[in-house]
Amino acid sequence: MAYLFFGYFAGIIAISSMLVVALRNPVYSALSLLVMFFHVAGLYITLHAEFLAAVQLIVYAGAILVLYLFVVMILNVKEDDRYHSQWRIAAFICVPLLIESIVLLSGGSRATTSGNRLLQTEPHGMVVPDNTLAIGQTLFSTYLFPFEVASLVLLVAMIGAIVIAKRDIGGSET
Repeated sequence: MAYLFFGYFAGIIAISSMLVVALRNPVYSALSLLVMFFHVAGLYITLHAEFLAAVQLIVYAGAILVLYLFVVMILNVKEDDRYHSQWRIAAFICVPLLIESIVLLSGGSRATTSGNRLLQTEPHGMVVPDNTLAIGQTLFSTYLFPFEVASLVLLVAMIGAIVIAKRDIGGSET
């Protein structure tokens, strides 16, 4: 059953990826990119990585795709005929990947796992009920200092962007 779900998600991901490149209308291309993001999140769910699926939807489908659509709308991009041959490149790349997926699905080893996959054991012997809690505990215990450093770097970058934007706005008025 897992192979059936993987085959479905992989096939839709490959087809929608080709459509992202092949479609001439940028809005339709963005919609097929959205379909691809949702199916990648579905693939993460089949791998029992619910946190990654949620992050996939929030970050990529929610933020990056909206940013892409805003850029398309601001630039007023129409159908572009320069890229009409990109579907050949996409097919050249995606067809071997699709064939590889079929070969892996048909001849893959049948490994069985025992036990409940939702319960994970940390090195200290503590049982963690799901991977989101495990990521949170690891992030705020083992990797607390790098997490804080990354947040400070992002804060400094955000303050720098605001200062540069204010300087550009203030400089253009005088």
